[in-house]
Parts: sequence; structure tokens; C-alpha cells
Amino acid sequence: MEVTTRSTDQAAPMRRAAHWERVITETYFPLHLTFHNPGTFTGRLEQRDMGDVSISRLRTEPLQYERRPNHISHTHQEEYLITVPRRSPVEFRQLGREVRCDPGGFILERGDEPYRFAYRAANDLSVLKISRRALAEKLRDPDRFCARIIDAGNGIPALFTSMMNQLLSLPVSRAHAASVFGRQIVEVLALALDEHLDQDESARTAVRAGHLRRAEQVIRQSLSDPALSPEFVAEACGISKRYLHELFSDTNKTVSQFIREARLIAARDLIATARAVPMAEVAYRHVFSDQAQFSRLFKALFGQTPSDWRRDNSA
Repeated sequence: MEVTTRSTDQAAPMRRAAHWERVITETYFPLHLTFHNPGTFTGRLEQRDMGDVSISRLRTEPLQYERRPNHISHTHQEEYLITVPRRSPVEFRQLGREVRCDPGGFILERGDEPYRFAYRAANDLSVLKISRRALAEKLRDPDRFCARIIDAGNGIPALFTSMMNQLLSLPVSRAHAASVFGRQIVEVLALALDEHLDQDESARTAVRAGHLRRAEQVIRQSLSDPALSPEFVAEACGISKRYLHELFSDTNKTVSQFIREARLIAARDLIATARAVPMAEVAYRHVFSDQAQFSRLFKALFGQTPSDWRRDNSA
């Protein structure tokens, strides 16, 4: 685990604004910053890379950040920032929504869409950076949570913010476990967002969304069961097979595709965390007919063979 610390301590007053804008760009992505007083501005940022995610703690005086269209024109990777204010409220505008998030909550910002983010008093922020691909593997349509306040006063959202704080104080000596913890916090984030349901949904939409979430849960809990199939899922959820297929049509995947991809994702995580488990057993545990089929499907989804993935991502 690499821990990087940046601050304005050594920057000359006339260069502090430019220095801090460069720090923010290198840590997150290009943003336009507006300072209350550039010459006296102070800031400190600590970042930890943890596999698919990075976690940072950002302490600064009042500041406004803008993600402008010219910042996005050359963007190739979609990323999210999940921000937890710890000291003072933040104001956020994106996708036509404008919200104020007080300490005790968190918000999700989409990096490939313009936005404005600001706080009028000194703040202490915890920030998780994650690719859309990594979050979408665990949560259907993450965009629906952008620019919405997630109350972290209790339940799984509270667990997520607590875990963020704990990981920010993780000793460097635990670096070997960083990628494991990075995967775990993605799981907790997905559960926290899934627990937060839009209150504006109609009853019919809420029921349909609830059935789809239940079907996805059944699949993820049954990945090692050879009997897992559309029929298995429909029966477990108490719905018809036809209705199940209708639900998954909203995700642009068939039920069978979702099952196969969920098994490959679970197998990928096992490969990275359990080096002693032979590849043939990984394939067997996730119900692939043989190692050759497993390797072919794995490479088609992730762009690497299972062996290459283990070499590059083992904890």
C-alpha cells in the first residue's frame, strides 16, 4: 500500500493556488478551484492506494471545485468520488440536482459529468475514488445515486463511513492487506447504497426494483451451487421465470449472463486473495465445466488470463 502526503506547507504564497490545483488533479482528476484567499490558503491531503480504489483524507480551508466540460472531453475512464464531510457541510450540484450534505452523510459524484462542489467553512473530508466498472460489478446502475444525500446515521451506511475512517488510519505495515480491504469497502459501499432507496419511486417501480434486488442477492449467495439457473432464481424469489427475464431486461443482461459474470467476479476475487488455491479448484468452486472454459471466459471479461491476474493482483 502506497501512502502519499501532500500539503501547502512548502509552497510559496504566490504559488499555493497552482500547487494545490495540481495536487487535486493528480489525486482525483482535473478540476477548477476557486479560493477565498489564494495567498493564505492551507491544505493537507493523505492518499492510500488500495487495489481498485484509493482513499484520501482532505483537510483545507473553504474551497470550490468545478468539473467543467473541457476537463471531461478527453476522459476515457468513468470514475466516481464518494465524499464524506466530517467537519462542515458541503454543497453539491450535478445532473440538475443541487443538495447540501451535512456531516453524518455522504454523496456520490460522477467524474465524467460536470459538477460543482463547495464548502464555505474549513473542512475535513474522507474521499473514496472508484472506477464505474468496479462499482457497477457490485451495484446495478450506480448513476441513480449521484447527487443524492445518503444518511449515514445508522445501518450499513454508518458502517461504510466508519470503515472509511479506519482505513485512513491503517498502518503502513498492513500494506499486504490493502487490496483485500479495498475490495471489502466496495462491497460495503454497494450494500449501503442498495439500502438507500429513492422515496420518490412509485409503488409499482419500487416493487419491481425490489424483486430485481432480491434476484441479484439470490444469485450472489448461490454462486457455488451447480443448480443455479433462471428457474432456480425464479423459484427462490417466488416469481415466474418470464417475469424474472423481464426484470433483467432492464439491466441489458440476461439472467444467465448475470450469473456467469457474477461467478467470474467472485472467482477473480478468490484468485487475488488465496494464492494457494489451484486454478482448477477456483474454476470448480465457481461451477465452470473445465479450466480451459474458465480461462477463456475470464480473459473475455477482464482482459487477462486468471494466471496473469493472480500475478498482478495477489495481496
